Amino acid sequence: MTKRIFHSIFLVALAVLFASMVLIMGAVYNYFTATQFQQLQTQTTLAAQAVSNEGLAYFESLEDPEDCRITWIAADGTVLYDNRTDSDAMENHLAREEIQDALAGGYGKSARYSDTLMDRYLYTAQRLSDGTVLRLSTSQTSVLHLMVEMFQPILAVILIAVVLSLWLSSRVAKGIVKPLNELNLDDPLSNREYEEITPLLQRLDSQQQQLKSQEKAMYQKQKEFNTVTRALNEGLVLVSSGGVILSINPAAAKLLDVTPNCAGADFSVANRNRDIAALVNTALTGEKAERTLSLSFGEYQVTASPVKSKGHVLGVVLLLFDVTQKLRAEQLRREFTANVSHELKTPLHAISGYAELLKSGMVPQEDTRHFAEKIYAEAHRMIQLVEDTLRLSRLDEGAADMQWAPIDLYAAAQATVKELTAPAELESVSLKLEGSSTVIHGISQLVSSILFNLVDNAVKYNKHGGLVLIRVGSEHGRAILSVSDTGIGIPEDHLPRIFERFYRVDKSHSKEVGGTGLGLSIVKHAVLILGGSIEVDSTPGKGTIMTVYFPLSQT
Repeated sequence: MTKRIFHSIFLVALAVLFASMVLIMGAVYNYFTATQFQQLQTQTTLAAQAVSNEGLAYFESLEDPEDCRITWIAADGTVLYDNRTDSDAMENHLAREEIQDALAGGYGKSARYSDTLMDRYLYTAQRLSDGTVLRLSTSQTSVLHLMVEMFQPILAVILIAVVLSLWLSSRVAKGIVKPLNELNLDDPLSNREYEEITPLLQRLDSQQQQLKSQEKAMYQKQKEFNTVTRALNEGLVLVSSGGVILSINPAAAKLLDVTPNCAGADFSVANRNRDIAALVNTALTGEKAERTLSLSFGEYQVTASPVKSKGHVLGVVLLLFDVTQKLRAEQLRREFTANVSHELKTPLHAISGYAELLKSGMVPQEDTRHFAEKIYAEAHRMIQLVEDTLRLSRLDEGAADMQWAPIDLYAAAQATVKELTAPAELESVSLKLEGSSTVIHGISQLVSSILFNLVDNAVKYNKHGGLVLIRVGSEHGRAILSVSDTGIGIPEDHLPRIFERFYRVDKSHSKEVGGTGLGLSIVKHAVLILGGSIEVDSTPGKGTIMTVYFPLSQT
C-alpha cells in the first residue's frame, strides 16, 4: 500500500511539474511577446514621425540598429528603403498582413516564423501622412529555440523537482500509512485518524464482537466438554487424521499409562499398547474397530470409531469401557445357570429313580415308606432351591415392592430362635440369645431371611453338642447382629468366596445337611439393600462369627 501511494503521489507531482512548466513558459512567452510588440510599436511611431518630418534624409543620418529592421514601403507595395537589404532587389510587400492592416487602419502587426522554425519575427507597420508605410521588425526566439537554449536550466529544475518529489512522496506516503499501521484493532471505534475508514472500522468492530461471542461460546462448550470428560469413568481419546492426540481425559490417561497433558503428541508414540494402536490405525483407514482387551485395571471394551466428512477421515474417537463387572456378571450367570441345572438335576434323578422302582414293584412293602420319604425329601429340597432362587432374583431387582418399617431386631431374633429350636435340638446344638431391644428401619422379610439363614447355617455346620450364640445390640450409632457358632469353621482361602451363589466350602457335608448353596448370597444381598454391611471371622475347627451392622432407626 505504501508503494502504491508513493507511486501515485510521485507521478502526480511529475505531471503537475510538467504541466506547470508548460503553462508558466507559455504565459511568460506570451507576456514577453506582448511587451516586445508594445516596444516595437512605440519605436515604429517615433520613427514614423521622424520620417514624416525628414523623409529619406532621416535614414541617412540614422545609425544602423543591430536588433531592428526598418523598411519603408510605398502605397503600392514597392520597397522604398530597407536597412538590411537592397530595396530594388526586394519583392513587393503589398500582400504582407501588417502592410494591409496599416494601409487599411493606420496600424498593423504580425508575427511569422523563419523557415527553420527556430526564429520568430515580429512586425509592426504604421501608415504615414503621405500614404507610405513604415515597418519595423525584430527577431524573437521561438519556444522551441527557447527550450533548446534553456535545456540545462530546465533539466536542473526537473532533477531537483524529481528528487524533491521522491522525498516528499515518500514522506507523505509513510505519513498516510502510519496511522493505518498503528490502528487499534482491539478497539476499532477508538481510531479517529481517518473518517473515510469509519465504515470499515465499524464493520471490524461488529465482526470482533461476533468473534468474541463465538469464542466465549466455544470456551464454554470446551469447558463443559472437559468437565464431562474428566468426570467420565470411561476413557475418551480424540485423535486427528495425522495420528496426533487432540484430547484425552484422565481415565484414558490412567488406562493407557500416559501423562494427562500429552495432547499434541503422536498417539503411536505416547501409547504403548500395540492392540490399541492397531485399532486406531484401522479406524484411520475409515473402518470401525472394536475389541475387548485386558488392561491393568480390568477388562475393557475398546472401540475406535472414525470421524468422517464427505468421505474423508477427519479423526478417530477412541472409547474405553470397563466391562469387568459385565463380564463377571455374565460369568456368574453362566455359573448360576449351570449350578441351578446341576442342583435340580440331582434331586430329579433321585425322585425319578425312586419312583421308577416303586412303579416297577421292585420295592418290598416294608421299604415303601422309606422310598416315599426319600422322594419327599428330594422334592422338598427342590422346592427350597426354587424358592431361594426366586428370593435371590427378587433381591437382585432391589426388593422395590417390599415395605419398609421399624423393626425390633431383638424380637426378630427371638422369633428365629423359636423357629429353629427344634431342628437345633435334633443336631444337639444349643441356641442362646443375648442383648436388648434394638430398633432399625428395614424390611421385615429381609431381616427374617438374614436371621434364619445365619442361624440355620450355624446349626447345620456346628458340631454335635455345639452352641450357637446370637447377640443383638448397638454401638457407635449402628445396630449389631452377631451369630457365632462352635462348628467346623471356614478356611481362610475360602472366605472371599463364601457369599457367591452355590459356593460350598465342604460340598460333601453340604449335601448331607441339605443346603442349597444360596443362603449366604441371600444374606449379603439383603444386608446391602438394608444399607448394612457384614463381616466374617472364622477359625477352622473352632467356629465362625458372622457380624452384621445396620443403621439405627432415626424415629
